[in-house]
Amino acid sequence: MDSLITAAARALAAGDALGALKRVALREDAPALALRGIAMAQLGDLVRAKALLRRAGRRFGAKEVVARARCIVAEAEIALVSRDLGWSATALEAARATLEAHGDRANAAHARHLEIRRLLLIGRLADAERTIAGVDASPLSPASRTAHELVVAGIAIRRLRTKSARAALARAERAARHAGIPALAAEVERARLALNTPAARLIADGDQRLLLLEDVEAMLASDAFVVDACRHAVRQRGTVIPLATRPVLFAIARALGEAWPGDVPRDMLLARAFGARLTDDSHRARLRVEVGRLRRVVRALADITATKRGFALEPRRAPRVVVLARPIEMAGEHASVLAFLADGESWSSSALALALGASQRTVQRALDALAAAGKVQSFGRGRARRWVTPPVPGFTTTLLLPAPLPGD
Repeated sequence: MDSLITAAARALAAGDALGALKRVALREDAPALALRGIAMAQLGDLVRAKALLRRAGRRFGAKEVVARARCIVAEAEIALVSRDLGWSATALEAARATLEAHGDRANAAHARHLEIRRLLLIGRLADAERTIAGVDASPLSPASRTAHELVVAGIAIRRLRTKSARAALARAERAARHAGIPALAAEVERARLALNTPAARLIADGDQRLLLLEDVEAMLASDAFVVDACRHAVRQRGTVIPLATRPVLFAIARALGEAWPGDVPRDMLLARAFGARLTDDSHRARLRVEVGRLRRVVRALADITATKRGFALEPRRAPRVVVLARPIEMAGEHASVLAFLADGESWSSSALALALGASQRTVQRALDALAAAGKVQSFGRGRARRWVTPPVPGFTTTLLLPAPLPGD
């Protein structure tokens, strides 16, 4: 490795993308192309970064399998940052195996973390937990340890284990400080904000208040009967009854939960469950059928009784009933799409379809409707088209180097 390549790699390791470009901007050899690609990714030009890394991968010779594997891993991270979840997980797994076989444990661990972050994005928490359990963080560099602890914290946050999440973020902060890379420190700080920002809204006894994530964890561990409008389920301690695929039943359950200990008039239930403004005997008959279905579904935790003017919820063992809702609820049938775009990153329609478990055409219709309402916007064309909530966010990522530095 010549002196300019070494200097550019060191600049990238310190987070100085412009310093790296000054050293290799005019070079067309494979190592320089790879470094330029990583620098462009750190500066936010992901399209050019991806093209440079692909050129670098082609220019590395057939015997330079490790260098080509590192380029594949770098491309995978660019795809992850740009929320292109359709990239080949098989290619990333093959690259990781190559790196492990040749003793490049740091970059192999980085590839493993990318796999886990993708699993988190598409909601496969159990797979993410099993995968992270097989990663030994002790031999990793400070930058890689930071990435590892951020993944651990991300899993803990989604599992509502706030104590574990705070411990992981404290370890990530120490590792980022040791690495001395400002972008890493900023990423840790952004993750910490998730624990100090309202995560839900509690609706109970006719009142509302915002809850932090640890408050949500405590509420779900209590004896209360919880109507969870964040995950569309009803629960009490360890018993969870999912209603995500039965929106009418959940709408009735939520209306009953918000009114507890009182009842809900039939006309109000009809409006909440069916959107009916004018009702007749057929609507009321349908309501009785749906209430009967809900009664059977939740009978292990509560009963639904008829009153003179409507229906009321009566928990069997819970001392109170509460509703957990999102801090700011987005009305309309496309709220789930907006919820994913609220993370500030850009998403492709195919990635949203994968994360939501819906068809790409359904997601595209939702995006078109939201764009017409001015709630989202897109940039790029064709397969490169990405969707964001305005304004268009910047991209910040930490990418692996194409080769280990001397002395690492």
